Amino acid sequence: MSSKLRILPLGGCGEVGKNMTVIEYGNEIILIDAGIMFPMNDMLGVDMIIPDWSYLKGKEKNIRAILITHGHEDHIGAIGHLMGEIDAPIYATPLTAGFINNKLRGDHLGKVHVEEIQAGDSFTVGSFLVEPFHVTHSIPDCVGFGITTPVGLIVHTGDYKFDPTPVDNWPTDFDKIKEFGDRGVLCLLADSTNATVKGHTPSEQLVTEAFDKLFAEAEGRIIVGSFASLISRIWQVAEAAKKHGRRLALAGRSMRENVKIAQRLGYLDLPDGLLIDIKEANSLPGHEVVIMATGSQGEPTSVLGRLARGRHPSLTVREGDTVVLSSHIIPGNEETIFRIINNLMRMGAHVMYSETSFVHVSGHASQDEMKQMLEMVRPQYFVPVHGELRQLTHHATIAQELGLDEERIAIIENGTPVEFDEESMTVLPRLKGGYTFVQGSLVGDIGFPIIRDREKLAQAGFLLASIRLTRNGELISAPQFVSEGFININKATELLEGVEEQIRKSAAIYKADWKQLHSHIEGAVRRYLYNETRLNPCIYIVIHEALG
Repeated sequence: MSSKLRILPLGGCGEVGKNMTVIEYGNEIILIDAGIMFPMNDMLGVDMIIPDWSYLKGKEKNIRAILITHGHEDHIGAIGHLMGEIDAPIYATPLTAGFINNKLRGDHLGKVHVEEIQAGDSFTVGSFLVEPFHVTHSIPDCVGFGITTPVGLIVHTGDYKFDPTPVDNWPTDFDKIKEFGDRGVLCLLADSTNATVKGHTPSEQLVTEAFDKLFAEAEGRIIVGSFASLISRIWQVAEAAKKHGRRLALAGRSMRENVKIAQRLGYLDLPDGLLIDIKEANSLPGHEVVIMATGSQGEPTSVLGRLARGRHPSLTVREGDTVVLSSHIIPGNEETIFRIINNLMRMGAHVMYSETSFVHVSGHASQDEMKQMLEMVRPQYFVPVHGELRQLTHHATIAQELGLDEERIAIIENGTPVEFDEESMTVLPRLKGGYTFVQGSLVGDIGFPIIRDREKLAQAGFLLASIRLTRNGELISAPQFVSEGFININKATELLEGVEEQIRKSAAIYKADWKQLHSHIEGAVRRYLYNETRLNPCIYIVIHEALG
């Protein structure tokens, strides 16, 4: 077996989301997380992005386990796609396992083995000793992993913060983290999401207080938008509803399913009669109702997205409603979210979000907590993960300020392997790879060339010309035109006459070069249209040859 330990991020390094990391020694591999990322605004039509795991092709039998840190979509959203290609057990804490099992049933992957683990356990996977340890985040049952390898101990924090008053009253396991440091840690992989944020991340207790004030003052309905997996926030809303005499309705299938799972597993204790159906909520006075809905990131098919466009089948925004977006705005989603906020305000709602009040606090460590983590672990080497390049770089700077030499820090992006032995770290050349786009049932069938075509279509539309030519290059009849997103065919007679003239000229000039005639006509039409309109629509020429 190789004496080198390889760490390879396939997601989450150089970006926010689709977290996935390969830990490899010899012919044994374990994976940490398998998440999704929301598409950027210019990725038209894409539903989600999952990691490119082509590195694992041909190595499927080497994969010993998938370790999951927690149940947010950016850590488990791709699990169904992944498990359709590999056969390995999944290790997750009970709430996370519940979410995963629900996903796998939906993907018809019921035979996948999901092993429930607890923070404080230790278990062996091949040559690796795995020790999950509890961390606080914005969802219960979160863990990081200490992984003892043949080369040394590595610590992966998962997403974490040091909240002294978390919703579930279960703070981060500092003793375990310090124990790892005392043993000697070869490499620390740590969450970098808030590396540019000074100080200490506020406690979830601030959100509880903000909700208490909001529920006491709001006269109409309250609609709270959040992630479907944000069980801590659902619990806080439920507690405020109970205290202030409101009933709670859930809007969004994924949120209803997650609440059922959390209730069944004992992570969410709701009193009888608190939960009501959304139809019942519509019939009650506004001051007696709070609705929790999906769509805090502006997803167009989510409840909030449809509400903001007036297209939800059973809900409408009323004058005097208070709408709360209780989540952090993921980079790239700002435009969409602010459009939703503006639309909700036009409908008469009072809108609260993280920039205006403490209706949300981050689930990620800020700079002071990052320093504390580094000081407890005291790693020989450091690889910042979970963040854009700017965040990884800031995290590396924090480590240097604490005395870690620059050559012992690897700032890497997805696809860049880092190898370790007992005494050294080597950053290898970046491997080929990229995004895997998911749209509907298509996984990986859509690539950047198609995305670029969609961008071009969105910018200037298209023009299709169907023409009939004799063998001598003469038009038999006037071209037939079809256009979408470019011009109104019925009102652009003069422009289309010019297009027809370009077709006639090109056909007459290049009739001897029949094989190249199509590209010559297309080029002539494209140049003409740009000169006339300063637009670059997609041009499609269909030639029907007739004898003569």
